[in-house]
Amino acid sequence: MKAPQDCRNMAELRVQIDALDRELVTMLARRVTYIDRAVELKPAEGLPARIDERVEAVVAKVRATAGEIGFDADLAETIWRRMIEWSIAREEEILGPKA
Repeated sequence: MKAPQDCRNMAELRVQIDALDRELVTMLARRVTYIDRAVELKPAEGLPARIDERVEAVVAKVRATAGEIGFDADLAETIWRRMIEWSIAREEEILGPKA
């Protein structure tokens, strides 16, 4: 990957952004495989789809990481909360909302 400052024009910059987008989507798809595994493991451990303490712990870690690397923590939180809600909904489809 080229560094942003090494892109000489918008076409080169867009190629790099597209490549990053592909990496991000690939990583998010990989994350979903862990959510799917959670659906398999939670019933045996008596865990529900939504665990508010875990949600807040994940968000806190994401905010801290964002702060460490100079990324907007509010944006990171917004993205992660949306992703977490999607994940919980996915789990609830299988486990049920009260599982």
